[in-house]
Amino acid sequence: MPLSAHQLRTSIAVSDIEEAVAFYEGKLGLEALWSGPSAHIAGGSRVYGSGGGPALNVYQSATAGKTQATLAVWYVDDLDQIVDELTASGVEFVRYDQFEHDARGITPRAGGGRIAWFQDPDGNTFALEADV
Repeated sequence: MPLSAHQLRTSIAVSDIEEAVAFYEGKLGLEALWSGPSAHIAGGSRVYGSGGGPALNVYQSATAGKTQATLAVWYVDDLDQIVDELTASGVEFVRYDQFEHDARGITPRAGGGRIAWFQDPDGNTFALEADV
């Protein structure tokens, strides 16, 4: 059976699971579907739901925040509203020198649409994208 027939979940390494829980649940408003151990850390991981199913595995690891690449993208209908809600929750949006950003931190996306980036406390980068 090809991999395309199976669910895919993104895994994100964090250095402090409690700080990550405060960010992912408190600021992003994600719901933890379950928690479990990570390596030798009891309660060191969480699986968060998004889009109707499990989507994001967050686990404590020494490898946290080691990449500058965007690790996951949420595709949203109303980018302005989501950015405003997250900003009100304390999320800060990243501005890259090579792109023009509006006052909210949103930039035109290559090929059309718009995008905004933010990071968790470990510097893991996420994006919000919309086609308009």
